[in-house]
Amino acid sequence: MTDLFLDTSNTAKRSVHINGLEQTVYEVIRGAGPNGLHSDAVRCLLPDLAYSSVTARYRKLLDTGRIYLNGQTRKGASGRAQRVMIADVWSDPI
Repeated sequence: MTDLFLDTSNTAKRSVHINGLEQTVYEVIRGAGPNGLHSDAVRCLLPDLAYSSVTARYRKLLDTGRIYLNGQTRKGASGRAQRVMIADVWSDPI
C-alpha cells in the first residue's frame, strides 16, 4: 500500500465518530415511540448522513440491546418489507 492510501485511510478513520453516530441513530429510533421505525424512515429523518453511515449502526444497537426487532415489517420505499426497530426504552418488562 502507498503512504497516501494509509494517510487518507487513517484520516478518514479519525474523522468518523462511531459512538456519536450510534447515539444519533438510537435517538431517532427512540423518538418514534413504541411503534418504532423501519430503515427507510430512519434514513429520511437523517438526510445529511450517508446510507452506510446510518444502516451500519443497526447491528451494534441490536447487539447491545439498545434496540430490538418486534417481528413486524413495513413496506419501504422500494415496496419491499423492512423490519421494524424499537428502542429499548419501549420494551415490555419481563
